[in-house]
Amino acid sequence: MSSPSHLLALDAGTTSVRAIVFDRDGAICAVAQREIRQFYPQPGCVEHDPNEIWSSQIGVAVEALGRAGLRPRDLATVGITNQRETTIVWDRATGEPIHPAIVWQDRRTAGQCDELRAAGAEPLVQERTGLLLDAYFSGTKLAWILDQVPGARARAEEGELAFGTVDTWLLWQLTSGRIHATDPSNASRTLLYNLHTGAWDPELLALLGIPVAVLPEVRSSSEVYAEVSTSLGLEGVPVAGMAGDQQAALFGQMCVRPGLAKCTYGTGCFLLQHTGGEAVASGQRLLTTVAWELGGRREYALEGSVFIGGAVVQWLRDGLGLVKSAAEVDELAESVPDSGGVVLVPAFAGLGAPHWDPYARGAVLGITRDTTAAHLARAALEGIAYQVADLLDAVAADTGERLGELRVDGGATRSEPLMQFQADLLGVPVVRPAVTETTALGAAYLAGLAVGFWESVASLATQRQVERVFEPRMGPGRVAELRGRWTEAVQRAKGWAKSEG
Repeated sequence: MSSPSHLLALDAGTTSVRAIVFDRDGAICAVAQREIRQFYPQPGCVEHDPNEIWSSQIGVAVEALGRAGLRPRDLATVGITNQRETTIVWDRATGEPIHPAIVWQDRRTAGQCDELRAAGAEPLVQERTGLLLDAYFSGTKLAWILDQVPGARARAEEGELAFGTVDTWLLWQLTSGRIHATDPSNASRTLLYNLHTGAWDPELLALLGIPVAVLPEVRSSSEVYAEVSTSLGLEGVPVAGMAGDQQAALFGQMCVRPGLAKCTYGTGCFLLQHTGGEAVASGQRLLTTVAWELGGRREYALEGSVFIGGAVVQWLRDGLGLVKSAAEVDELAESVPDSGGVVLVPAFAGLGAPHWDPYARGAVLGITRDTTAAHLARAALEGIAYQVADLLDAVAADTGERLGELRVDGGATRSEPLMQFQADLLGVPVVRPAVTETTALGAAYLAGLAVGFWESVASLATQRQVERVFEPRMGPGRVAELRGRWTEAVQRAKGWAKSEG
């Protein structure tokens, strides 16, 4: 019997789930994708249906396998990568969620975070977890569900309920409830995990009122957790890798040495810079996070998150009806030499790092009678790049090092004007890889290493191929002028929702 020749990565994103089959060279053999519904029960609230996430994910897994002409025995392993912080609580006996999944973008616990901050809790949280007190993270979402669903807190304390981010939910489903586990990259996004001890922190659990019985076991990012249960179309295949989507992309981009950085341009934008075996504390309101745990070694990264990245393009299409496709945004943007003085701050869900203002709201400034749809399209793309430039300034201040290049991935990297403007703002090359599905690739790499499909991290580095390098072309004087206007626009967008109330 021949040895398995391929791997499968399950990529559970915010707006869609995908399954991608990779071969031994890290090349894509088949892809299947389905969109998942977004629910907005109130302003600032975003929910998903956990059962839809699961049914869609297993559906695309079987579909991708069929498209590749493979059977389960042809797969060496399955790796999982996921939207992080999204919070699911379910009944251990029935496997049924007790509440819709609360998505990472959801702001319903901003008030609780304000109260904890006012009580002086943030320094403890930041020192233990590397995170800030923000509604973005899972801990306050979990506390909210336990408080709002009748009887949930008592049931959690009795061990009847299970909490997980999407990785944990998928692993539970794939193993028919045998394995309730997460990895350090996802655990480090909960406000409950101690970066330094590598375990759930009793003091933080007490602070948020979380019973330890509801939490998953924390296992490494690359190990065999269990085999997929029978009757799922992937029976017997070992699940052997898990990482949050941004850390998986960092690994997929082979940013495995301190100082290497990547930015993923998806619904949001996520910049991570590898810092090695040291958890570097941020003085710039960035996050210190676990990159992955591999071969008994926990490695770390500094991270900055932009809540609205590629989603601003969706807004131009779906919200304003300005275009029919994302490609049209590029065409419009390239039809004018610049934004005509228009600045668009896409703070639709508040501002992430380094501002951390949940009350900021989107703003368009500099509109004149001459402003056209093309100027607005260009300003929207530029707004994405400005936010990333702010993040890289903060990383440089924390590490004392300027970046040599930025490795990029994600759907919005297909936008040539966005990538060029990004290189111009940063003054360093922006490098787009041949395989832009680096999130799924990272999950496949972590899983493949665990089962010996690949020998070492060093052997994986030889597979990396570059598709295009965008070199900076704009003069530093012009860059300084543009970024000055951007900073002024951001200040005007801050605190807007708070002033409403």
